Amino acid sequence: MKQYFITFRSVTFAQRAEARMKKAGYRCTLQRTPRWMEEQGCGYALRIWVRDIDLVLAALQEDAVPLRRVYLQGQDGTLEEVGV
Repeated sequence: MKQYFITFRSVTFAQRAEARMKKAGYRCTLQRTPRWMEEQGCGYALRIWVRDIDLVLAALQEDAVPLRRVYLQGQDGTLEEVGV
């Protein structure tokens, strides 16, 4: 299964996303966003394990949860931004 990081600008949005993902049955973890991922201020990230990120993004959009960026973690541990 692929591992993605979805970043948010506030803990409130990240918590809403976490609740939505857990309700939908997705395995996820809420965490502080690593500084190099954020260009302004502090942020939060949802680490999620899924096969299809499009289903996750559709669920977040349906619940009007705004997100910043989405990153895919490669097998070597590097993160690459995925277009949303």
